[in-house]
Amino acid sequence: MRVFTLAAAATLLIASGSALAQSKQDFRLTNKTGYTIDKVYVAPSKSNDWEEDVLGRDTLANGEWVDITFPKKNQVCSYDLKVVYDDNTPVEWYNFDLCEISKISIFYSKSEDKTWAKYE
Repeated sequence: MRVFTLAAAATLLIASGSALAQSKQDFRLTNKTGYTIDKVYVAPSKSNDWEEDVLGRDTLANGEWVDITFPKKNQVCSYDLKVVYDDNTPVEWYNFDLCEISKISIFYSKSEDKTWAKYE
């Protein structure tokens, strides 16, 4: 799989659907690649550090989604996103405006060896 471009967050928490105060940067990440995602990193676009894997010990199987949430006081909108598949293949996207995006879905075409993201 090739590396492409997208965006994500600084200090974040993964919500399990509880009644946490929503931040405008919160988004749902959906895996539609056909493969398991082992790690997800979200960092401000201006950062040089991917920080911690927001999945922790969990994985994101094909067809599954995770809600990624941010502290309500967070003012940063431009984020980068990195996923690492269970075969250790990384894919990165840069400069997502998470103040405008609420859903990101990741896709992979084996025949084209291409990974891409759609967002809304």
